Amino acid sequence: MRLILELLALLIDNLFGDPPNAYHPVAWMGSVISKMQTRAPKNDPQKELAYGGLIVLGGGVLAAGAGWLFTQVIRFLPRPLRWLAEASILKMMLSVGGLSRAATEIQNALDAKNLPEARRLTSWHLVSRDTSELTESQVAAATIESVTENTSDSIVAPLFYYTLLGLPGAFLYRFANTSDAMLGYRDKKREWLGKIPARWDDFLNLIPARITALLFIFVGWLQGNDAKRAANIWWRDRNKTESPNAGHPMSAGAGALGIELEKVDLYKLGEGQPAPQAKDIEGSVHLMQATAFIAALLFGTFSLLRRKKRA
Repeated sequence: MRLILELLALLIDNLFGDPPNAYHPVAWMGSVISKMQTRAPKNDPQKELAYGGLIVLGGGVLAAGAGWLFTQVIRFLPRPLRWLAEASILKMMLSVGGLSRAATEIQNALDAKNLPEARRLTSWHLVSRDTSELTESQVAAATIESVTENTSDSIVAPLFYYTLLGLPGAFLYRFANTSDAMLGYRDKKREWLGKIPARWDDFLNLIPARITALLFIFVGWLQGNDAKRAANIWWRDRNKTESPNAGHPMSAGAGALGIELEKVDLYKLGEGQPAPQAKDIEGSVHLMQATAFIAALLFGTFSLLRRKKRA
C-alpha cells in the first residue's frame, strides 16, 4: 500500500500544492519551535544546549504522536477515503511542488533579465544568505544548490522515514529538519541552542542524502546525461561542504547536470564544468521531479517486498 500512497501523495502535491499555513502540519511545527525558542535560556551555553535537546526530544515525540494519531483516526474511514487521507497527509511532509514553483519563478525573472527580482526571490524562497550582490550565474547556482539539497531533505528523506515507520516516521523527521532549519545557525543567539537539533538532523539525513546522490546519477543517466561523470564528481566533491550530508546531493546534481556549483569562499562542486545559466534551473527541477518519482517507486517496492516476506 505504501507504494500506492507515496505515488498518490506526489500526484496530489503536483495537482493541488500546499494548503494554507493554518492547515499545514509543518507550519504548526514551526510555530511550536518558535514559541519554544522564545523561552530558551540565555547566556548559559550548557542550559542552552540542554534546552535545544529538549526541543528535539519533546517536539519529536509530539510530532511522531501527531502522525500516529492521524493514522488511528483515518483507519476508520472507508478504504478509498483512507488511502486519500493518508496520501494527503503524507503530501504535506513533501515539497516537490513548492520547490518547483519557487525555482521556476527565479528562472522566469532571470529570463526576463530582471536580476534584482531574481535575487529577491532567491532570498525569499530558498536561501538565508545575502543575495544582493549575486550575479546571474550565482543566482542560478544558489537556486540549483537549494533544489538539489532539498530533494534529499524535503522529498527523499520524508519518503524514506515514511516507508520505515509510516506517518509517525515522516512527522518525526520533518520536525527534526524544521528544527535544524530554524535553530541550526552558528550565531550568538543559536550557537548552543541549535547544536543538538543540527546534529540530530545530520544523523537522520545520513542515509537519505546518499540515496539521493545515487538517484541523481541514475536519473541523470535516464535523461541522457553522463553517469560516469556524475559519479566521479560526486565521489570527488561530496565532502567539500561543511555539512556532512549536503555535499552528496549537490555534487551529484552538479555532475548530473554538467555544471559547476560555487559558493564563494566556501566550496566548488563540479569544478571545471561550465558555470550554471538560467536554463539549468529547469534542468535541476526536472532532475528533482524524476528523482521524487523514482524514490517513491523504490521505497514503495521495498515496503511491498518486506510485507510479502513477513506474510
